[in-house]
Amino acid sequence: MSLKRNPVGWFEIYVKDMTRARAFYEAVFEYKLEELPMPGVPMFAFPMNDDAPGSAGALIHYKGMEPKVGGTLIYFSCADCAVEASRAVKNGGSVFKEKFSIGPYGFVALVYDTEGNLIGLHSQT
Repeated sequence: MSLKRNPVGWFEIYVKDMTRARAFYEAVFEYKLEELPMPGVPMFAFPMNDDAPGSAGALIHYKGMEPKVGGTLIYFSCADCAVEASRAVKNGGSVFKEKFSIGPYGFVALVYDTEGNLIGLHSQT
């Protein structure tokens, strides 16, 4: 089977406090999130490149949808996941699991954001 696109086309990270969450993600990954105009639903998108692999997504404050652990885990690609893990702590998050090897697939670290979501950080080194 030949895929015309990656299986995941979009993700949303639910937040309680958009200002706090946006500041956290912008500081940890060192890029700006852009507001997506959505009537009545605050949403800020991560940078997107339609010609690059991977999935686009956004932070969203949606009534009835709360941040939590134990659901889907999103992994962000990093040059060195230990760097972003340390930035997470400096910006109000916490480390669940420090950088560890996943064999030939590189390394991961698991951190909590300021909203209580568990996110993954992945790097090759």
